[in-house]
Amino acid sequence: MLINFLKVVTFIKSGSKKKKITKADRLKQMQEEEEKRQKEEEEARVKYEKEEMERLEIQRIENEKLRKLEAKDLERRNEELEELYLLEACFPEAEKLKRDDRFLSQWKHYIQCDGTPDPSIAQEINTFITLWKEETNETLEEVIEKSKLVLNLIEKLKLILLETPPYDLQGKNIIQYQGSILELQELLHLKFNRATEILLRQASTLADLDSGNMEKVIRDENVTLYIWANLKKNPRHRSIRFSETQTGFEIPRILATSDIALRLLHTHYDHVTPLSPVLTPSQEHISVVTDFVKEEAKSVQAAVSKDLQEENKQQENESNSVHEEETKTEEQGDVEEQMCPVQEEPETTKYEMEMKLLSETVSAAQELLLENAFEKPDFLEEDEVDLCQFTTLGGVYHLDILELPPQCKPMKGWIIVEILKEGLQKYTYPPETEEDLETENVFPPIEVMLEVHENVIFFENPMVARWDAEGKHWKTDGISNVSYKSKERLITFNLETFCPVTLIQDAHINMPYQSWELIPLDVNKVLLTVTTVFTELQIQIKENLCMLASIKVNNKKHSSILEEKWMTPVSFIIALKKAGLNIFPTGHSHLYVVINHKHPSVEVKAYRQMALLSSAFAFCWSKWNTACDSKKVIFQVREHLLKEEPIQNPNWTLLMFSGDRAQSLKINESSDAFSEVLKEETEFHSTLYHMVKDFASQEAMREVRHSNCQFVDSVCHMLLSTRLLSYS
Repeated sequence: MLINFLKVVTFIKSGSKKKKITKADRLKQMQEEEEKRQKEEEEARVKYEKEEMERLEIQRIENEKLRKLEAKDLERRNEELEELYLLEACFPEAEKLKRDDRFLSQWKHYIQCDGTPDPSIAQEINTFITLWKEETNETLEEVIEKSKLVLNLIEKLKLILLETPPYDLQGKNIIQYQGSILELQELLHLKFNRATEILLRQASTLADLDSGNMEKVIRDENVTLYIWANLKKNPRHRSIRFSETQTGFEIPRILATSDIALRLLHTHYDHVTPLSPVLTPSQEHISVVTDFVKEEAKSVQAAVSKDLQEENKQQENESNSVHEEETKTEEQGDVEEQMCPVQEEPETTKYEMEMKLLSETVSAAQELLLENAFEKPDFLEEDEVDLCQFTTLGGVYHLDILELPPQCKPMKGWIIVEILKEGLQKYTYPPETEEDLETENVFPPIEVMLEVHENVIFFENPMVARWDAEGKHWKTDGISNVSYKSKERLITFNLETFCPVTLIQDAHINMPYQSWELIPLDVNKVLLTVTTVFTELQIQIKENLCMLASIKVNNKKHSSILEEKWMTPVSFIIALKKAGLNIFPTGHSHLYVVINHKHPSVEVKAYRQMALLSSAFAFCWSKWNTACDSKKVIFQVREHLLKEEPIQNPNWTLLMFSGDRAQSLKINESSDAFSEVLKEETEFHSTLYHMVKDFASQEAMREVRHSNCQFVDSVCHMLLSTRLLSYS
């Protein structure tokens, strides 16, 4: 303690001996610090000015470079667009081939003479309907067999409406086709009712020996029919299970003791949901474009014909002068030589006008696919299913409680049966009279167990909807205790009253997409891969056909009957939608999905030019596509020649396209921030074709120029239908 005290005293004494800083020294020190600060500020200012001058000089050089590149792009713009126009002639050429195919199909049907009607000809389809109405006493097996032809006719009419471009469809034809579809649908269901009545009349002769009731199951590729007739009226027989199936009912006591029959007609198609509209407001745009091009074509043709008339007059004068000087033989030879180009020119001009008109209308039709052609309903009833947001899957289950008709009775070698004039009658459950509804538990809901169609994929538990015949829409009320077993593909629910029911799923469950890729596989053949949250679809495209190559659900291989089946693009899209694999947005999908909206005209131009290049170049999604505005799209591209070995980590080029300008970006997918800075040693171009031409091989560009027109058109149609640049 004493030692520490001595140390402190010693420290104080030694400190007191230090020299004190004078005022002059303090001022001098402050002056030195101020001079040092000023010097540092001056150095910093000089350095900043130097850096700023260097930056401005670099920016000036860059701006001058960009100005020169923009001037160069503008200078060659017309030339590049003319070359692109020649390449895009494949689209009207493909449309002409599709028209020829439609005419050829009609001709083949005409010369085939197999007795089946051409559904597009009103007289033939009306005759078919009338003759079938006159046929009576058809069994269920006969109706099911005839239904194959009827369903084929309905599908043909639907394909005509979907595959025929809007500018080739007349309003009266649309009304005719839709009317024929509705007539065939109604008649087919009527035939099933009549055949059911014929079967139920002989229910007593088909009764099961054990239960004493009739049970029958008829399976076909398009329908599955379950019928149960309550002949014994045993109050303890309330659990109905159709043999070798999971389908059945739990009925209340009052039905178990009633003179009824239960019918479940599972149609694998949907003839209940109203037909989608074909005529849309957007078609006005097409008619305007068509009328404009027609008028332009007429004016050009008039000018050409006027020039030809003047040339003819001049040639006549020349031929007259030649006639005076030369012989008749020489005169004929000269006239032939002069007239040949005159005869060829009108045909060439006419063809050019036709192709120009077709090219404009095809472009307008392609843009129509991306427009909001359908409006969301302004008003929906309570519990009504919004068919813009949801879609029916797996067909329709027609559930009916029927009054058991009088049974056949054998008498002295004859079969006597009472035929009711009113035909097959439905049993009302629960009754509509108030007297029968005094006790709540008298008419409890009916438990229904249904097998889900094996070829339909549900990514979430399906919802059940019933058909409201009065409102003509699907509703979700009156259904309770829904339970779904995905492994057994069995759905169970309680239904207050029997009516058509269906299973529904969100139509946009696979949107937006997580990624996509388009890679050449062979000559005029590509593979389109679309990855969503639940699935990965691989689609092959060749010529005018598409095929589902593979499906992965939750990263596991999934088998489908659609695999390895080549179909036209429209038929292929319909088949995928029916299977629950919907990756095709509609005009109202943006209301239900958060999308990366892109301007329709920019998208159309991008898809058309991507399709032109798809035979030799691979395309891939880019995360930066969401960073640019709606008038620009960004994606990755690289040359992909078929003879090359697969590359583990290929080098992709990042392109930005605005519809009238394409450029290569300096950034890549691993960059930290988005920038539109032009990549070094690259230029602006007016088209994607000329952009990739800067870094592509001659062989790749040669393959592009020799691509099949139908192949290019099919790739473009699939890109337009999936809208990869807006929905990923």
